[in-house]
Amino acid sequence: MSSAEPTEQTGPAVRSQPEHPEHTPRPEPVPGLAESARLLAGSTTTSTALVADALARIEAAQPTLNAFRHLRAEAALAEAAEADRRLAAGERLPLLGVPVAVKDDTDVAGLPTHFGCDGERPPATTDSEAVRRLRAAGAVIVGKTNSCELGQWPFTEGPAFGATRNPWNTAHTPGGSSGGSAAAVAAGLVPAALGSDGAGSVRIPAAWTHLVGIKPQRGRVSVHPHHDAFQGLTVNGPLARTVADAALLLDAAAGAHPDDFHRPPAVRAAEAARRDPGRLRIALAWRPPLTLTGAGPDPEVRRAVAAVAETLARLGHHVEEARPRYGLIGLAFVPRATAGIAELAARHPEPALLDPRTRSALRTGTRLGGRVVRAARAREVRQHRRIGALFDASGYDVLVTPTTAAPPPNIGTFDQLSAWRTDVTMAAACPYAWPWNVLGWPGINVPAGFTGSGLPVGAQLLGPSRSEERLIALAAQLEDDLRWYEHRPPAP
Repeated sequence: MSSAEPTEQTGPAVRSQPEHPEHTPRPEPVPGLAESARLLAGSTTTSTALVADALARIEAAQPTLNAFRHLRAEAALAEAAEADRRLAAGERLPLLGVPVAVKDDTDVAGLPTHFGCDGERPPATTDSEAVRRLRAAGAVIVGKTNSCELGQWPFTEGPAFGATRNPWNTAHTPGGSSGGSAAAVAAGLVPAALGSDGAGSVRIPAAWTHLVGIKPQRGRVSVHPHHDAFQGLTVNGPLARTVADAALLLDAAAGAHPDDFHRPPAVRAAEAARRDPGRLRIALAWRPPLTLTGAGPDPEVRRAVAAVAETLARLGHHVEEARPRYGLIGLAFVPRATAGIAELAARHPEPALLDPRTRSALRTGTRLGGRVVRAARAREVRQHRRIGALFDASGYDVLVTPTTAAPPPNIGTFDQLSAWRTDVTMAAACPYAWPWNVLGWPGINVPAGFTGSGLPVGAQLLGPSRSEERLIALAAQLEDDLRWYEHRPPAP
């Protein structure tokens, strides 16, 4: 069939934009990543002005949103002044002088990498490969954004830093684990930020803050100094308000370190964002993989994602419902995820400071390491064949699913839950994203609208191996039609 209709018609309708009172203040829109680069190249503004403005916005919003763990105010302003000198001398780079932020699992020389944990950590002596590449493109790193402890959960809260809040409604989480990056971009504190995604940790907060979030192919953006982060589950990826900005950040950060295990051939993401995707066969899937929670999409989420599918059909794509053959993919995910947590937790200098749930994951990951995790990774080839049949045998180009099953939960929803209850609650809210981490394949969250109370929700565009350019082109086509970037949250 050429269009997609939801099978449920219950629950309040999803609006294409939230209804805020007329008196609700809005922050002045900041230029996006690509626009900032254009303004700088055209001498319309200066890096010093852009970086100083970003730092001022961050400082003003920190008591409300708590998006940042570390700021580099003095160093960033010095780097901005140097960027201005280089620009005045005629030098041009893709991001020369543009302020960006990175997540606090990413090494930035001179700053500790807490990754959401409490306690003291020594400053990193060198930049991670992704940060090195961002700097080589000219970006000015203004600071590091908050993450939940070791990136385990779809919320960004913890005793080490408090709670990071959603700029659309500060009673709610922006998601996790890249919640600080998402909150910072959605609130207009920085034009774009780097996050990481081991089970949806870019796509989930992007969905819950009305952003574009790209989970690239495994190895597309180096995770060095880790060679195979979280047993191959975790990749770095951008969060931005537009597809073009996310693609530009992806191009700037992409590339391998000499020691990296995974080295996919290069893509041109920014070019793909300007390309017509052609007419595609698109599968729409509502049923998530087996999680034993009985999770399905909230009616408002379902209605929003169905509206995205209807837009795709109106744009000329063939859209029909289908069921990917996920099988028991969770049996491969759990050993890899917990072993990854165990590897990082075991290196913490003060393990007693870790959340009890982290210590539980450490014990589980230790038990499931070695032979069990090797067996889980060995299943990946079969999982590629089984799930990949959706593309190879059935002939679909793209799979669309909800990014999450639920709108963003309230701050504190997961407080005082046991490790088991946290996992169950998390799996019920976010059952859709993590299989693509097991596969190592790319996916993009696109904004899908808002619930009746004004909370953002998202849709995933998922593809087979190395299909970023197709997904980016399709996301850009959707953006041209839906113009989600026109909607901004109230001032923090």
